Amino acid sequence: MVSGNGHKPKTIHSAQRNVLGKPLEPCSFDPLTGFYRTGCCETGPDDLGAHLICTQVTEEFLEFSKRVGNDLSTPRPEFGFPGLKPGDRWCVCAARWKQALDAGVAAPVVLAATHEDALQFVTIAELIRHAIDG
Repeated sequence: MVSGNGHKPKTIHSAQRNVLGKPLEPCSFDPLTGFYRTGCCETGPDDLGAHLICTQVTEEFLEFSKRVGNDLSTPRPEFGFPGLKPGDRWCVCAARWKQALDAGVAAPVVLAATHEDALQFVTIAELIRHAIDG
């Protein structure tokens, strides 16, 4: 069962691992996120953008992303994309999150739902500094 905010879904776990070395937990089912739209920041050979970091997007992050060429706030129904609003959780590209971090507008991170491969782009210390979970 998904909670009202779509953030804490039922006990579905991916076979993939998070940055804490544990099973990757879901990021969001509402809106449905993940490169494969499973609710998890799972990755595979088709995920060229490396959608690995589970964030809780902020207005600043959304504005930054739009400015640098990736509009995440405008709905795109033809792609089944509802458009994000502050507070939504979303699997973002690790390189984009790092770019936002360097610009001082990194969105908060959910460590348990962030894929271990994100550590190829950012350090665990950077993620922990922006974590909203334990």
